[in-house]
Amino acid sequence: MRAWLRPALAGALGALQTLAYVHTGAWWLPLLTIGLLARLAAGATPRAAALLGGAYGTAWVAAGTWWLFVSMHRYGGLPAWMAALAVLALAAFLSLYLAAALTAFARWRSGRPLADAGLFAALWLLAELARGLLFTGFPWVASGYAQVDGPLAAWAPWIGVYGLGAVGAFAAALPALAWPLRGLRAALPGVVLPAALLLLPALAGVPEFTRPSGTLSLTLLQGNIPQEEKFAAEHQAEALEWHLRELLAAEGDLVVAPETAIPFLPQQMPEGLWERLQDHFRAGRTAALIGVPLGDMEAGYTNSAVGFAPGVPGFYRYDKFHLVPFGEFIPFAFKWFTRMMNIPLGDFERGPLAAPSFELRGERVAPNICYEDLFGEELAARFVDAAQAPTVLANLSNIGWFGETIAIPQHLQISRLRTLELQRPMLRATNTGATVVIDHRSRVTAALAPHTRGVLKASVQGRTGNTPYAAWAGRLGLWPLVLLAALAVALAAWRRRAGP
Repeated sequence: MRAWLRPALAGALGALQTLAYVHTGAWWLPLLTIGLLARLAAGATPRAAALLGGAYGTAWVAAGTWWLFVSMHRYGGLPAWMAALAVLALAAFLSLYLAAALTAFARWRSGRPLADAGLFAALWLLAELARGLLFTGFPWVASGYAQVDGPLAAWAPWIGVYGLGAVGAFAAALPALAWPLRGLRAALPGVVLPAALLLLPALAGVPEFTRPSGTLSLTLLQGNIPQEEKFAAEHQAEALEWHLRELLAAEGDLVVAPETAIPFLPQQMPEGLWERLQDHFRAGRTAALIGVPLGDMEAGYTNSAVGFAPGVPGFYRYDKFHLVPFGEFIPFAFKWFTRMMNIPLGDFERGPLAAPSFELRGERVAPNICYEDLFGEELAARFVDAAQAPTVLANLSNIGWFGETIAIPQHLQISRLRTLELQRPMLRATNTGATVVIDHRSRVTAALAPHTRGVLKASVQGRTGNTPYAAWAGRLGLWPLVLLAALAVALAAWRRRAGP
């Protein structure tokens, strides 16, 4: 194969796996592309392997997050060429982790399929952890999310999305590195081990690490406010009127409105509105959780959710912890870039990591806002104190920034993976979708069609108890995975240098 064809093939493989993050029945597709990538890298020099990793990684991220172009061009006002270049530059930068991983793989592989598959999986894990942690992290389309409906999903409550991705990388790499298999003894590890990793946990079933607590009746709002209208003064009155009407008419235990459903600071609201909301929910039997910005010029602004509960004076407050670069905070030396985009309230303060839950009717509802549910280790930090651990998770989102794109189904799969890791149900109240209820086994039990205005009435069963993942990730974060992968790579490098 000509030298330029290998990086081109790697790029095509990286882009192809995007299908599995939307249509999760294609969970096998990323495993196939990862196996072929391992095969290509095994026959390459370190420099050529770096090109393979860069091409695969750039296409993987660019094809999976091309919708960032919509937010920057259509709603942010950047010229099309600059928005496209920004998406490509982000993808190329994030591909450097995989390029470094494949460079190390080509340099330190031993030629023994089993050992090399282990090295490949450890390096793959380090590359994904780097992308998910460094520079605030961008773990969208991490490889484990493609497995939410596949047999590997049974590993999620034990090792989380990154561990799941590493197991998948090992299962994909081993047969690819062992082929062509010569004789039964050589064939067995290359076939039996991947089959066992894929099938045995799923066949054995996932233990119920958690148990039912109570049930809440729900009303979830989906306003479907076009992003170009959300902060436009001439459209805000109608959008606010709809949300208020549905909030005040809601029945049941809890009504949830999405991120910035009320796009005003409290002091900017129509006179008496804030007090009206507090009085209504304090005097009734329905609680409310509403997305609204809070703060002022002196104290700073927060992207928040406020809760009003029956019989409780004042209000509950959750401030978003993990902010989106450029959208919610301005990275150092990039103010010139954000000044070119027309994004309101673009520099927020962040809240605490292990925030308290919103308590009602014996349940503890833990909000997270939009992008935050990509970070399972941060949600797990709320589970350290078992007596105060959430029984229900609630994601308040506005994916309207990205139009009618694959961002919505991708975000749904991310939330579903969180429910597997933590064995907690997730409510999703969103502006444009996906507004759904997900049970603790990742099954969508109620849903509204995306890009429609509607009200979803449903119920959710809370859960108590911790999964193994919640127990270790809540206390230690992702450091156990970092250390295990680093030790495996260090051992492989030492063996390679020590010789046979």
